[in-house]
Amino acid sequence: MRERQTDILIAGGGLGGIAAALAALRLGKHVIITEETDWIGGQLTAQAVPPDEHRWIEQSGCTASYRRLRDGIRDYYRHYYPLLPKVRENPTFNPGMGDVSRLCHEPRVAIAVLEEMLAPYRASRQVEVLLHSRPIATECDGDHVRALKIQNDETGEQTVIHALYILDATEMGDILPMAGVEHVIGAESQTQTGELHALAGEAQPLDQQAVSWCFALDYIPSENHTIERPETYDFWRRYQADFWPGPQLGWIDYNPETLETRHRALFDGDTDREQGQDFWHFRRIFYRQHYPQGRFPSDITLVNWPQIDYWLGPLLGVSDKEKQKHLQAARQLSLSMLYWMQTEAPRMGGGYGYPGLRLREDIVGTTDGLAKAVYIRESRRIQAEFTVLEQHVGVQARAVMGLPEGSELFTDSIGIGSYRIDLHPSTALRNYVDVSSYPFQIPLGALIPQRIENLLPANKNLGVTHITNGCYRLHPVEWNIGEAAGALAAYCLEQKLTPRQVRNTPIHLKDFQRVLTQVLGFELAWNKDARITKI
Repeated sequence: MRERQTDILIAGGGLGGIAAALAALRLGKHVIITEETDWIGGQLTAQAVPPDEHRWIEQSGCTASYRRLRDGIRDYYRHYYPLLPKVRENPTFNPGMGDVSRLCHEPRVAIAVLEEMLAPYRASRQVEVLLHSRPIATECDGDHVRALKIQNDETGEQTVIHALYILDATEMGDILPMAGVEHVIGAESQTQTGELHALAGEAQPLDQQAVSWCFALDYIPSENHTIERPETYDFWRRYQADFWPGPQLGWIDYNPETLETRHRALFDGDTDREQGQDFWHFRRIFYRQHYPQGRFPSDITLVNWPQIDYWLGPLLGVSDKEKQKHLQAARQLSLSMLYWMQTEAPRMGGGYGYPGLRLREDIVGTTDGLAKAVYIRESRRIQAEFTVLEQHVGVQARAVMGLPEGSELFTDSIGIGSYRIDLHPSTALRNYVDVSSYPFQIPLGALIPQRIENLLPANKNLGVTHITNGCYRLHPVEWNIGEAAGALAAYCLEQKLTPRQVRNTPIHLKDFQRVLTQVLGFELAWNKDARITKI
């Protein structure tokens, strides 16, 4: 069996993994990245989820490298697409004019920019990216993980890669159980965490947020692009969860924040409008009105809507057979939603079905039109030196406990983020938990396992809870987490320290934070006005 050696091994080429690599590379270390799909970028690309970002993102609230990613995406459109002059000259134009983000765009554009960011390090052989490759086993020595066994799923070839530091940037924290790292899954209880919105009774490890298998569509009204009837369409056509206000395949759902029933259709007017309250505008990633009249036949939108949230079973804490069953069911749900829209959905103005909806396989890079990977909202989470709780960031939770306005201040901050505490319906058939939070810091203690010395989380698998994962799981926060983890591993190698020593020794912590801010361009704190804003 082939064996390899590197300074830092990063399992997972999602946003956190790529950010981790860029930090470690910039600080002079050699890196190997493994990615089980053939696309880097994770939730932004392979999972086909446009970036969910906060209101200040154009000016502040992210790392310098995340800003380079965002700027690079816009520059790519300016360089290669025939944008109208007024669009090209707008420094903050939104490629898709989607409602969910100021930067809705096609997945392939993000991949191109991420590859540009890695390019000089590829040329110097400082980094290697192994696609179609996933970890299948670990080699451990006491409190250290010495190596990962990696399998290429195309060739079946296995390689043992030894590394001084291993970063788990997988989408579900796959290294944690392999290496025996103490971790948590599912929903904690109030007894465990004291959180306002945690479970009142026992903890439920199998209570996990819904996953979603996303897909891209355009709309050609004069054509018929109806797909074959999905195998389980009849089940999904009839299915309605007890907590849901209507059939799963339908236009009736809940407002996540108020839990008021609402009607939200595919179209509520002209699709060419810049803005709209319908699903077409929600995650639109390509807006044809940015270009000369007639240049493109349709907008393109990304389907990541409540109707494709799959909550009939968890992916973590179950057998691989059970996991695969739920993944296949999630695929069938998404295809059933498309088929329903094409054939039976009530039309604006009367009638049923939009057969002109066309599945854009090319946009997501697959043959069946579904994203390369399912969208994962909730990962395994390390038992960390410090766990971020709802009472650190939640508006209502802090008020109930008599805590000051604004989020908790962390002296060991390694970044910042902002998003509502947003939990989708769960596999315990519980409804949304979507409550206000304050803009927050990311504490270094949440990246340090309680026992293991040389493994760091670099995705959604840091020390948060089922509740606080709801605001720490979004694109710019995942990037910050990963970039900080990569920087920490590189810093520890350079200074001959452990992550624990960096956090718990004031002089080392201050110096590491200096590297983050002065070398890598991190922001470690919000200004006072932003920190007390209720999101």
